[in-house]
Amino acid sequence: MNPLWTVEAMAKAMGAARQGALPQSVPGLSIDTRTIAPGEAFFALKDARDGHDFVAVALKAGGGLAVVAADKIGMFPKDAPLLVVPDVLEALTALARAARVRSHAKFIGVTGSVGKTGTKEALRFAMSADGETHASAASYNNHWGVPLSLARCPQSARYAVLEIGMNHAGEIAPLTRLVRPHVAIITTIEPVHLEFFPSVEAIADAKAEIFSGIEPGGAAVINRDNPHFARLQKQAKAAGVGRIVTFGENAKADARLLKFALQPDSSTAQARILGADITYKLGAPGRHVVLNSLAVLAAASLAGADLALAALALTNLSPPSGRGERLTLDLPGGPALLIDESYNANPASMRAALALLGQAPVGPRGRRIAVLGEMLELGTRGAELHQGLAQPVVENSVDLVFCAGPLYQDFWEALPSERRGGYVVTSAALEAEVLGALRAGDAVMVKGSLGSRMGPIVKALTRQFTSQGARAAVSAQG
Repeated sequence: MNPLWTVEAMAKAMGAARQGALPQSVPGLSIDTRTIAPGEAFFALKDARDGHDFVAVALKAGGGLAVVAADKIGMFPKDAPLLVVPDVLEALTALARAARVRSHAKFIGVTGSVGKTGTKEALRFAMSADGETHASAASYNNHWGVPLSLARCPQSARYAVLEIGMNHAGEIAPLTRLVRPHVAIITTIEPVHLEFFPSVEAIADAKAEIFSGIEPGGAAVINRDNPHFARLQKQAKAAGVGRIVTFGENAKADARLLKFALQPDSSTAQARILGADITYKLGAPGRHVVLNSLAVLAAASLAGADLALAALALTNLSPPSGRGERLTLDLPGGPALLIDESYNANPASMRAALALLGQAPVGPRGRRIAVLGEMLELGTRGAELHQGLAQPVVENSVDLVFCAGPLYQDFWEALPSERRGGYVVTSAALEAEVLGALRAGDAVMVKGSLGSRMGPIVKALTRQFTSQGARAAVSAQG
């Protein structure tokens, strides 16, 4: 297996000084001592914690070298294998820039209010069917995640898919100029991060920053069905994007959905992708998954991949962790289904998750149960947007709702009384109620923003009711 980087190339790209007995090359890059592989380079980034405090652990765990800041050099033995730089994040960004320069891959950038990670993972499947494909790990889409993902791109990759996110205006622009995508996708525009934006239109403008990095001759892929389509189209033209490709159910869409069928565990679609008619199956349920698959196949075609192979690969689509993953819970009397949507939430993804729950199969006495944490960063519209979930609960035949957080008070009062399972202030207080309510045949979906801490409820359910971590044969896309 070829090394990812020679140490000589790394040092040159980052302007690093060398210390200790350094290896000739590294097989990968790490920022986490819990997952570092033998020989990898550990970057001592400062984020929630200072990575310099973990350098010794990284090297003891088998790391080949560490990249550290010059003002921290006194923390380490003189024989420690180090690359010393003025600033570790700037060094990682410089390495990412070098990775982009040396690469001959076709790059696809993905952003949007909802569906970034799911679309990125679908692209990973689709593009891998045609050639070696590198893609961002997890949701590495921020100021350090994008440089890390880009710096990890092997020189041999034929395609690269990078997710680009933001919480504030101005964050996407420097990241897209680093990635320089040949194709840039905006999945959709929805009211998320409203705490930091005056309007949804301002969110659209911030997402449109991705167009400023598109390579000459590249393409923008935009949701034709979204109310902000015209605004995004105008922004793409202003950025000098030569080709604008649209997707959706709209009759004028370049990647147009003609027919689709939703099953509990999968979906099928018939579409016209840039003039080519194609029928395909998605190994995940959900109308939102079907619609985003149009952008995936359009991008694959624009990047030069084989459209038929890309579509066929989507049969194997599986959900990112915490975004629709399905688990079997072993309860007295029989199994129950757990749909783990605990990674994050906003009004659009919450509605999509409730729709998925509405499709989920239940046993003879089973119920569809929603366990909901707060959707954060919604600003002054928070209570209103939470209350708006009452109608989707009813429309999707959700039998019982448990929810946590003050923002759900109006929602709770708007729910029909027979659908009220429990309402508490914190997710920790919800755990016992949910554990006590569950019975064989139920389908339970857990969802909330990361900060609302719904993940521990998922862990409690699996710890108490899952044997050998058994996973359902089916999976959903969140």
